[in-house]
Amino acid sequence: MKRPPWSRRQFLGVTTAVAGASLAAKTILLHPDPLFAGQDLTSGSRLRFGIIGVGMQGSGLLANAIQLPGIECIAACDLYDGRHTLAREITRKPDLPVTRRYQELLSNKDIDCVIAAVPDHWHKKIVVDTVSAGKDIYCEKPMSHSPADGVEMVEAGKKTGRIIQIGSQRVSSLICKKAKEMVSSGKLGDLMLIEGWLGRNDPTGCWEYPPPTDLSPQTLDWDTWQGTVPKRAFDPLIFARWRCWKEYGTGVAGDLLVHLVSGMMFILGINEPPRRAMALGGILHWKDGRNMPDVHATLFQYGEVPVYMRLNLGTEMPETYRFQGTKGILEVTEFGLSFTPQSGKDTAPSYYANSFPREMREAYEKEWHEENDPKMGQEPMPETLVIKGPDFDDVKPHLWAFFEGVGSHKPVVEDVVFGHHAALACHMANESYFRGGKAVLWDETSHTIKNA
Repeated sequence: MKRPPWSRRQFLGVTTAVAGASLAAKTILLHPDPLFAGQDLTSGSRLRFGIIGVGMQGSGLLANAIQLPGIECIAACDLYDGRHTLAREITRKPDLPVTRRYQELLSNKDIDCVIAAVPDHWHKKIVVDTVSAGKDIYCEKPMSHSPADGVEMVEAGKKTGRIIQIGSQRVSSLICKKAKEMVSSGKLGDLMLIEGWLGRNDPTGCWEYPPPTDLSPQTLDWDTWQGTVPKRAFDPLIFARWRCWKEYGTGVAGDLLVHLVSGMMFILGINEPPRRAMALGGILHWKDGRNMPDVHATLFQYGEVPVYMRLNLGTEMPETYRFQGTKGILEVTEFGLSFTPQSGKDTAPSYYANSFPREMREAYEKEWHEENDPKMGQEPMPETLVIKGPDFDDVKPHLWAFFEGVGSHKPVVEDVVFGHHAALACHMANESYFRGGKAVLWDETSHTIKNA
């Protein structure tokens, strides 16, 4: 699918950069790494993949993957026949093999690896079947539909030794990489608090997708699509808007929060679930029959640091992180980051001295100035550092990391364990919400979420 030369996201990034340029004391531009360098991944041979799920996300992954050097799609699977046509249109292969049965891709010896972009309730089954068939897989986020699914996927990954990469592109973002360098260098000092937020305020952004006009029990294998979920009568809206229901998806937690959590984990260099979580929210705007909240605010604890994540489908808010440290604030957005230093020192005598008698106060202030006032010409000039970069929704670099791992047989960053831990944060947020805001924790021994 060919994207327009200026996407809404790119346009907002450019206008934001122009508007803020005059405020920046020091601005640095990041340039994309020459990831591809025109070389194949397997010493001249091509990597051939099959794709399972050619919907909204899958079609984009397919279009991006086939633009990478040495990468070829040789088969596609979807339960809706219209996407067979779409896969052939994207690949420009009128004879591309297509099927409704993903098992045909797993038994195809010409396929080296698989990309899967299917509803959340299908992730575990397809991932386990794929690695058990001896193939590597790129699976869309969130990795799992439930904690139990995640545990089984981790076990399958470890047992087979196959590569499982999860599709949250922040982990391959140049902006997040720069933020990671700044945090690891100690530039922020002691980390005190982390905030993250993201909001949408339009029907498409809130999953009100229009179903394909020819959708019917004849063009879609509705029974198979439902999987092990209790069966319902054919419903085009459920097919198109499955994220709205917990039976098939994981709500804003699995769609949006997982990006914030994955990026935060990468930036901080951690790979663990939160110690506990406490969430509030509700269905405040999209009263369309969905059973997942459209506002979801969660307070996590990672180590000793509180992390406050806010998702909102009723107000537009750009995706943003704010890392608060004793030496300053690092703010990370879709198109760059800024660091505003803080000395952590008094810039004037303490106003508590106003409670001293005059003679005592004047003596204190005189001594303070003698000890703390900078010499003439040596006044500190702290400046905000602003770094601008490409959109951090880096699909191509993330796909490239997967294919590179497949070709080299080397581990990937966002592997099955990383994906499991990021998904657990989302499951804990959902569990706390459905338990009325009670604090919950992950019990590694029983592999269950329990009340804290």
